[in-house]
Formats: sequence, structure tokens, C-alpha cells
Amino acid sequence: MNYIIAAHHIWDKKAYDNLVKANPCDNFYFIRDKKDLKQKLLNDLNPRYIFFPHWSHIVPKNFLDDYECVCFHMTDLPYGRGGSPLQNLILRKHKETKISALKMTDELDAGPIYFKKKLNLEGNAKEIYERSSKIICTMIQKMISNKIVPKKQVGKVTKFSRRKSSQSEIKKFTSLNELYDFIRMLDAPNYPRAFLRKNNHIFEFFDVKLDNDNLTASVKIKKIK
Repeated sequence: MNYIIAAHHIWDKKAYDNLVKANPCDNFYFIRDKKDLKQKLLNDLNPRYIFFPHWSHIVPKNFLDDYECVCFHMTDLPYGRGGSPLQNLILRKHKETKISALKMTDELDAGPIYFKKKLNLEGNAKEIYERSSKIICTMIQKMISNKIVPKKQVGKVTKFSRRKSSQSEIKKFTSLNELYDFIRMLDAPNYPRAFLRKNNHIFEFFDVKLDNDNLTASVKIKKIK
């Protein structure tokens, strides 16, 4: 059986390698760039599933109609449809969430749910994404090992807005806990770090730690061009 995994980043490559090793009779094809997700490839492979663990591009409607496309959203859907789920969850003081495996439709994050798995939100964004990769791999394994029929989402719909880079600027905070959460939720590769502007320079913060009433973090200083 053929399967496609489309993701911008492999947060935990070992987890994906283990998935491939655990299914020696199946063929897995990894796609990182949206330009490689082409109709000819899909026609040639005729994949059982196309999995989208970390993907932010719109998938063409004909792909959704012709193949079973599955994405993994970091909220307990229908709560938290939309962009930047991790950051929106932390801003709302959530300590844990659920990863929802859902069948993709032309309405964002609105498709029927296969099943969900719990995810702890401790640590920085990179650590959380790596943790989620391991969980998503177990979810993929479950889907290729069992015939799971997705069920319509139930509950009140709550939508999140995708964050912009400008929203990473630290403007005000009411406690060190709030500042700690703000810095850690943006601390991952290819994400706009929390920053301050001062004297024609940008101060980027990462590797944050909170110990009682003391907050420490690494800082990178760049001159504004």
C-alpha cells in the first residue's frame, strides 16, 4: 500500500523512520515542498492516505475529492479551528490539548474526525512540536492498521486567527508567567521569536526559564536595517 506524508518540517525524523520500519510491506513517500505534491505523482501512486502532519498550504479541492487526505490539528475540534493553534492555546492558558486527526474538506478544519490523542503543552514550542510528531506517528500507525470511519464534528465551533510576525513583539505583560508563556510559545525553528525594539535594534528572546520569581532567557541582538 502507498502512503504520502506531506510536511514542511520533520520535527522528529526518528519517529518517522520508525514508522517506515514498522511497516516494511508498505511504501511511504515524504513531501516537504508544495511544488512536489503534483497530480501526476498522485495518479502514479494512488495512495491509500495522504497525511499532512505539519502543512500550512491550501490543498487543491480535486486532491481532497479524489484521495483520502488526513491532517492533524492541535486542538480538540471543533474548538480552535484555524491558524497558529499552539500559540492560541498557550495564550488562553491551556496546559494540555488534543491532536485531532480529521478528514480534510474544502472548509478549513471542519472535516469529520477519525479520533483524538492528548498532548501536553509544557516546554517551548520546539519541544511541543517534537512531542506532537511522536504522537502523530502513532496516530498514522493506527490509521493504516485499522479501518477507522471518521465522524462529524460535534460541539460549539470556536475559531482561531493565524498570528502575524508583528504579533511576536513584546508590548506588555502582567506577570512573569505571562511573559514566560509568550516567549516559549514562539521558540521553534522558522517561527518569529518574541522580540523587543530598542534604540534601532531588535532583541530576540529564546531558551526561556522561569524559577520562582526569576525569569532567564537567551537573547540575540540585531540592528534594524
